[in-house]
Amino acid sequence: MRYAFFTAALLMSLVHQVAAHHSFAVFFDEAKSVSVSGPVTAFRFTNPHAIIEITRKTPAGQTEIWRGETNAVTLLRRRGWTAESLKVGETVTIEGWPSRDGSKYLRVRRVVKADGTVLGAPANQRAD
Repeated sequence: MRYAFFTAALLMSLVHQVAAHHSFAVFFDEAKSVSVSGPVTAFRFTNPHAIIEITRKTPAGQTEIWRGETNAVTLLRRRGWTAESLKVGETVTIEGWPSRDGSKYLRVRRVVKADGTVLGAPANQRAD
């Protein structure tokens, strides 16, 4: 009986951990795409997702802060990213799927540096 209780408790804790990680489709609209450009104001290379924060000017001259969520750091490292891949002040374009709630948040599909280099792509790949 004691083992059944501990097994049930363990399974319940695992279900909670799995449910805590969000689903892409719940938070992001895969039918839409967004692209924003501006200087990097923060780059957090931490799990569960690295976060890129940029500031951009709207056509009306207002400042917006956008955050882009990437894949897990372990996957980014396999694609050549490091904690030094983006520097504060560096201008980039982040492309991806917008959040469903309309906030200035997106799931990153691609990051393009000002010189046209696609971050994490093969060395000879450039955005054109």
